[in-house]
Amino acid sequence: MKELQDTRRTVVKERAVLVEVIPGAPGQIDEKSHRDRLEELRRLADTAGARVVATMTQHRRRIHPGTYIGRGKVKELRALVRAKRANVSIFDSDLAPAQVRNLESGTDVKTIDRSELILDIFASRARTHEARLQVELAQLEYAYPRLAKMWTHLSRIEGGIGTRGPGETQLETDRRTVRRRIKDLKERLARVDARKEREVRSRRHQLTVGLVGYTNAGKSSLLNALTGAHAYVQDKLFATLDTRTRSWPLPHGLAALLSDTVGFIRDLPHHLVASFKATLEEAVHADILLHVVDVSTEHVRADLAAVATVLEEIGCSEKPQLVVLNKVDLLADPLHLDLLQRALPGAVATSATTGAGLENLADVVTERLVGPETEATVRADAADGRLLAWIDQHATVLERSIQDGCIVQTVRLPRRLIDEIPRVAEASYTVSDVSQDGDVA
Repeated sequence: MKELQDTRRTVVKERAVLVEVIPGAPGQIDEKSHRDRLEELRRLADTAGARVVATMTQHRRRIHPGTYIGRGKVKELRALVRAKRANVSIFDSDLAPAQVRNLESGTDVKTIDRSELILDIFASRARTHEARLQVELAQLEYAYPRLAKMWTHLSRIEGGIGTRGPGETQLETDRRTVRRRIKDLKERLARVDARKEREVRSRRHQLTVGLVGYTNAGKSSLLNALTGAHAYVQDKLFATLDTRTRSWPLPHGLAALLSDTVGFIRDLPHHLVASFKATLEEAVHADILLHVVDVSTEHVRADLAAVATVLEEIGCSEKPQLVVLNKVDLLADPLHLDLLQRALPGAVATSATTGAGLENLADVVTERLVGPETEATVRADAADGRLLAWIDQHATVLERSIQDGCIVQTVRLPRRLIDEIPRVAEASYTVSDVSQDGDVA
């Protein structure tokens, strides 16, 4: 058999053929959905640095256990690879190690599956020490059952001290090495997880908001627009891997810690979800999640479902959520947005680029975090400067008067902030709910 054309460690832009297998017979699947999946694979390949030169699609009632696609399709793929001078085939599915071996043998080019492609992108995007540890662990756990394929070159070595034999000794040595490295990485990441959890829990007295959503939905752009941060933004999948937390000014003098997280994608490899537990800790402990959706796409519902699956996997499915319909400036048909808002009651439409809807988003988030506004009369000792300053910062003062050495103010502020007054006051006070005309404190 010819040597596999492997360019894993080169800087050459690889020529890729994309392969998708659609379960069921032609006509039994929404072709529009199919095109979206293939387009997403194309974008993943582009993000990884490959040049897509051809695509191949096959409808199959049952997956072939040996080659995933049928044997006739393997021959067709081999011919296509040769005709397009491709050096890698990329499958939009996860392949078993034996299937990868058989496909590479049948096509004479490197074969990678969807998980390996995503892992490669994550590896190229990792910038911090924590992210590199997480990606390495995910890659090793993915690679461990595939080590036999990676060491097939040992059977071609022509003897020499320490190299004789079919390579089984070397394979077992490498397996032990990988197991030790996985154990070491898990221990180091456990310490990172513990530290991260302490950091997050230390903010329990602060309002916290987590940004989640499908990759490239515009989360980092939204973070920049809301907080004035300068987070890295690029029209690429998985542009953000590391969590960024910034202070977000809200109405009533409040501020929330707004955290950006890694983007999700359909069929996100489980190794990645587990490895990035520390990164996703911000979402797990947030008071509310802003589920950012790119409304300029035609597969909003599929993106919503994919994110919901990952949130359930990390234990956030019951967390309060607010859907943010982002990129409204890219919508050609306003009716599309109207239909989405009818289907998703309470969703807020925004544009991180133009700033449209951002004030409304802040108002809605504030109400979700601290409750709706109410009017109350606060009678405070004139010497209680701390309480008076707190009212000026957090409340809208509608009326103010002085009575018997006390400052009496009619204010409008969220119900939850009224509950904060006992913590702030340094002298006697009373609070009366204007709507009920009775003391509430």
